[in-house]
Amino acid sequence: MDPILIIGSGQAGYSVAREFRRVDAESPLLIVTADDGAFYSKPRLSNAFAQGQDADSLVANDAQAMAAKLGARVLTSTPVQHLDAHAHTALLGQDAVRFSQAVLAWGARQRPVPVSGSAAGEVVTVNSRLDYARLRRRLESGERVLIMGAGLIGCEFANDLAQAGFRVTVVDPAPWPLPRLLPEAQGRALQDALAAAGVDWRLATTVAALERGGTGPLHAELADGGELECDVVLSAIGLEPVTEPAVGAGLTVRRGIVVDRNLCTSAPGIHAIGDCAEVEGLVLPFIMPIMHAARALARSLAGEPAPLTYPAMPVVVKTPACPTLVSPPPADEEGAWVVEGNGADLEARFLDRGGRMTGFALTGRATRRRAELVRQVPPWLA
Repeated sequence: MDPILIIGSGQAGYSVAREFRRVDAESPLLIVTADDGAFYSKPRLSNAFAQGQDADSLVANDAQAMAAKLGARVLTSTPVQHLDAHAHTALLGQDAVRFSQAVLAWGARQRPVPVSGSAAGEVVTVNSRLDYARLRRRLESGERVLIMGAGLIGCEFANDLAQAGFRVTVVDPAPWPLPRLLPEAQGRALQDALAAAGVDWRLATTVAALERGGTGPLHAELADGGELECDVVLSAIGLEPVTEPAVGAGLTVRRGIVVDRNLCTSAPGIHAIGDCAEVEGLVLPFIMPIMHAARALARSLAGEPAPLTYPAMPVVVKTPACPTLVSPPPADEEGAWVVEGNGADLEARFLDRGGRMTGFALTGRATRRRAELVRQVPPWLA
């Protein structure tokens, strides 16, 4: 019997395998990954340094242990050279294999860094445990860290590295942190809390060029004419779904690999999940959507399709300097934020044009109201 092929050993790939084994203990599974196949929690990358955790300590199970737990074959350090979505064959390294069904769970990559200059190639990105290991090695060379991006990951790394004793500067073109998730009042509260923790902010500008003179520090030139020196530059300007292999296989792609509510692509028997997938226009690079999708996809793989639904899934921002939690409204929703509270303890409700709450954001001690508010907002995907 040809195996079910899962491409990717991240949270999405391993979660599908685990959920599938709960409904089917016998069908063969083949998991293939370009990395070492170690299982770890990717969200922990952005708050591990202050806790004294290196890359190895983040690993819960290596590939061999995961293979045993899942009753699967796990191929590591094996690139997928070609996927034939119609013949159900894949070229894994130098070997061609047949599969009964396939799950594309190869994730997303960091957006290209729009920086010029002789030291542009020295910008660090963190999108995996091995990337985190490289960041830790680079941080041994100095204490001044420039973070490009004041989104969720940029703010989490800023909090973590400042807590660990580094001198952190965050540069972003937005006027306040987390502009896509928070209204201004809460963004300013987060900014002030991180500033009190030692984070320097350079907002409404970008890093235009990065230079290094000899063995000296890095010199960053900002678009607004400002300048600063640093030892390490970390890019946290966001992710983009990996779609090129899907395009090469003839699958429909827009922002991500287009799938229906059963996580099926445009080719029968080929599914996609996680950061690379687009479900009814939604690309959700968060853990809870992956877990819901994995449970639904497992049933579809076992022959019992269960259309995916997403309840309201608040996103916790790991910034202990200012606890923050967001259940964002739909991206195209028309309406306005209404903010109440004092200091950093703010509750924001997003009201649509009819006055219905379709999202909320909580900071500080207002995060205690999560359970009450999550019951009042509509599901992300009904």
